[in-house]
Amino acid sequence: MPRPPGRVYVLGRDETDSDSDGETSRDDVSDRDPETALGGESDRDADRPPHTARIGSFLARDGSAGAPVGVDLDRPHAGVVFGKRGTGKSYTLGVLAEEIADSDGVVPVVVDPMGVFGGLEAAGGRVVDPAVRPASIPPSTWPDLLGLDPASGPGSLVWRVVADAVDGGSSPSLATLREAVAGADAPAETRRAAANHLRLAASWGVFDADARPVASLAADGDPAVLNLAGVPDAAAAAVVRAVARGLYDARIDGDLPRLPWLLVDEAHAFFDGVAEPALRTLLTRGRAPGVSLVCATQRPAALPSVAVSQSDLLVSHRLTAARDVDRLAEAEATYLAGDLASRLPEGVGEALVVDDATETAHTVRIRERRTPHEGESPRASRLPDAAFQ
Repeated sequence: MPRPPGRVYVLGRDETDSDSDGETSRDDVSDRDPETALGGESDRDADRPPHTARIGSFLARDGSAGAPVGVDLDRPHAGVVFGKRGTGKSYTLGVLAEEIADSDGVVPVVVDPMGVFGGLEAAGGRVVDPAVRPASIPPSTWPDLLGLDPASGPGSLVWRVVADAVDGGSSPSLATLREAVAGADAPAETRRAAANHLRLAASWGVFDADARPVASLAADGDPAVLNLAGVPDAAAAAVVRAVARGLYDARIDGDLPRLPWLLVDEAHAFFDGVAEPALRTLLTRGRAPGVSLVCATQRPAALPSVAVSQSDLLVSHRLTAARDVDRLAEAEATYLAGDLASRLPEGVGEALVVDDATETAHTVRIRERRTPHEGESPRASRLPDAAFQ
């Protein structure tokens, strides 16, 4: 028996999953086409199952809104959001963050490299100038973080000093590490180089021996936006590494009752450096402790293949670069008929969604944000005349 128009089609929830009234999410398509089924545009009034993020509506063939579309929030997921600049990639990530914040038992943590998610404060969120403990970065990673060869004198000295300092679970400051370097049994030139690199790390302003545990970002259920705008690339990577691993460990250790969703904008910038091992852990092992990861990028080709292969949810706005389209093609599966690239929508705010759980691909129009979106490009025509006087 098909559902009445307006019922939400839930991505990421297969036909064995039940909603609150015992029906399955596949009922929306069992006897009718979800793209042509009538559905209201209201994202608040739709009759949606619990633990569901209402992200938009199917885009009907005549351009009208079809059945409402949601994303499953009951279980952890891995997802990617693709789209060239200006097509709605960050906007979609913001919609998902709004919905997660509005659902019980889950919480969004947003990595914001461009400073465009501050509008989530209107949903009860907070923008955080991130601070992480030096001990949250493994000793073996410190040489790479500082741009040192681990086999070099300064690199091996930093590795050894950090390892000794965190032995026993202590949380050293960068000043403590520099003091240890100064007193180390090493040539003066080696000690000087190591100390200079640690001093550079201190100038980034992201390391604090007394920083609150990462789990505190997700403790109250409200959105936490990690403001990394203007933060050096190496420092931003360190923060993402610490937060991704910290959320994972907090769930493993039972220190975080909610299921966190880590939403990473411009994710390609973090898969080529010290953050990659932690992000890869969430992609491959995050399901067991209940940590979801959604990576948004305008450069899909710069993501590792594992980001696509391990994702059970894929949302793609318009792409034009051949390499990026090729990365999208990696998501094609035997249940999909035809070429995914040829099905990419043209309009801003429209996206192709691929869902492993229901083995379907459909075009969706993303709903309007309820909180301010700060990622729109400025226009000269909108500048106040006073600016030129």
